[in-house]
Amino acid sequence: MLFFETDATLALWGEAVLAATWAEFPQLARNQLALTWIVYDDPVPVNTGGAIAPQSFWSLPIRGFHYRGDEAIYPASVVKLFYLVAALEWLQQGMIQPSAELDRALRDMIVDSSNDATGYIVDLLSGTTSGPELGDGPFKTWQFQRNIVNRYYQSLMWPELQPINVNQKTWGDGPYGRERAFYGPEFENRNKLTTNATARLLHAIAGGVAVSPSASQRMLNLLNRPFDPRSLAEDPENQVTGFLGQDLPQGSQLWSKAGWMSRVRHDAAYLEIPGLPPHLLVAFTEGKEHANNEAILPFIAQQVRQQLQPA
Repeated sequence: MLFFETDATLALWGEAVLAATWAEFPQLARNQLALTWIVYDDPVPVNTGGAIAPQSFWSLPIRGFHYRGDEAIYPASVVKLFYLVAALEWLQQGMIQPSAELDRALRDMIVDSSNDATGYIVDLLSGTTSGPELGDGPFKTWQFQRNIVNRYYQSLMWPELQPINVNQKTWGDGPYGRERAFYGPEFENRNKLTTNATARLLHAIAGGVAVSPSASQRMLNLLNRPFDPRSLAEDPENQVTGFLGQDLPQGSQLWSKAGWMSRVRHDAAYLEIPGLPPHLLVAFTEGKEHANNEAILPFIAQQVRQQLQPA
């Protein structure tokens, strides 16, 4: 059972978004797109500073729509959102200790999408390190330790999390040694996420119920994206241009985490836009022919905004 319900109106709007997308990008195959869209009706339960207790929050009716939202897809840097939540959970439980270096790594992982910072966080979460290949016994122990983040998310018992895999670092050139062995011969153990799982985690963060209200607010602060022209021009890899937050109207607010590499282009965003209901949108596109296409995700976001316009 998903954490949201689709009503007839939102289903109609979602199908209209998909139809417009394929009309605009006919080369985008039907199996190269996955999407989850949440619309927040009044009274809006998110961005409240954690004013709603978790049990009450999860019992609130939420409207949503998804297309292939349960399809497990390589997430690129969107996985860093899951490592962020895990790090704040570890901190709260006393499993890791606060430090300036941890703060720096979390900031760089989310704000700048640093792979080096992500590697540090994964090592810290799991007590593992990269390096040469290991013998069978030590490697089994290493693998068990590395899977601690997977065990944490499965312990939440969210059905959306069942298909995911979050146990790999993110790379520039790729893994070597024990890291390459951990991927499996055919890279079958690479990270996997669904848009539904990503949407639920971002929904929890926005709702102030991911780890704790203060932790959720800390995460939102890191995810907040400036999108004024000067900020975007100063950072060519700004996670806004070519993604769901592009061309937002003045007065909007954006919290997001993008991911892209040679074969995928993804984004997960919570948006507050004047005149529209707040909404959460996660869109994954696959295919090396689309990974560098900076028009698809902004077009999808624009179509969503169009559907949300008051009649």
